[in-house]
Amino acid sequence: MLPETPWTTEFSRSFRSLGDLYGYLGWELKQELNEVARTYPLFIPRRLAQKIKDQGPEGALAREFMPDGLELDEVLNQNGMKDPIGDKAYNMAPQLIHRYPSRALFTATNICPVHCRYCFRKNELNAQDELFQKEFSETLSYIEKHPEITEIIFTGGDPFTLSNEKLKKYLDSFASLSQIKDIRFHTRYPVIFPERIDAGLLELLTVFSKKFRTISIAIHTNHLSEFDSDSEAAIKSLSQTPVQLLSQTVLLKGVNDTSQDLLNLINHFIELKIRPYYLHHPDPVKGGMHFYLPLQTGRKIYASLRKELPGWALPHYVIDVPGGHGKIPAFNPETTDYSGQLLTMNGEITSYPENI
Repeated sequence: MLPETPWTTEFSRSFRSLGDLYGYLGWELKQELNEVARTYPLFIPRRLAQKIKDQGPEGALAREFMPDGLELDEVLNQNGMKDPIGDKAYNMAPQLIHRYPSRALFTATNICPVHCRYCFRKNELNAQDELFQKEFSETLSYIEKHPEITEIIFTGGDPFTLSNEKLKKYLDSFASLSQIKDIRFHTRYPVIFPERIDAGLLELLTVFSKKFRTISIAIHTNHLSEFDSDSEAAIKSLSQTPVQLLSQTVLLKGVNDTSQDLLNLINHFIELKIRPYYLHHPDPVKGGMHFYLPLQTGRKIYASLRKELPGWALPHYVIDVPGGHGKIPAFNPETTDYSGQLLTMNGEITSYPENI
């Protein structure tokens, strides 16, 4: 058995028990939360738990990451979906979701450094879904038969949960396919678990940047208070490698649903040399509808951002249309009423559920 590295040691100390977590926080544990945690398990690193404690139970971090009785509210979640973006419809090979012609999602693992209570895959991750069943030879075979695929996007779970050795094996395999030009990782580790950005990972990224046209890391974070000096140091170390750093943020009711919250976050991205990339409208996921806000509200917030930020600093405000239609722009600057209607890629008008 390989010796534990510092980040895996710290990972093993994360809170998985409500009793342990609430004891650490010194907060009263409501009995209803036990059923929530049985349905949607808890995982919070100690670093994050301390930030939650410092902010208090009404803070943005507690809203993002602490179990909430609203997750099981049947009325609230009646419009919620177990698979809101249609992953299963496009699960074409083991661990592979092929929705767009030129790129494919590779569900490298179902393990995350934190359980986000709004996660669009929270039902799939909890159920050990078939999206994560492994048969890598079949995955490679499918990619080879589809030469239009030129980018592999590591998703999950969180791909940086994998060891450097496992990441290397996957990257070696994808590098052996001449059609694969670009690699992208979507991850929370640099902010939530900066210990993971170790020397071995930095070296791995540097070496493989010579084997692909681009390697990108989309760093998922939703609120300025998620950062600390260690996470900023980890991101700065990543910025010194040849990879390009992108941001990925979800617009969440009660967390970051003001233009000032998002301006603070985006300006911090820029300071850390992270290119603002995605602002996601929340997905109508079962168990997460208390984070949902109407599309009209999101468009008004985004309109405010357009007034404050230069075009190069504006993230793409996007929405994943239910049913697997994929991402489409959520904001049309010519729309003056910020209508909740939107067009799918097939040109059909659909509507997104209203706030409940």
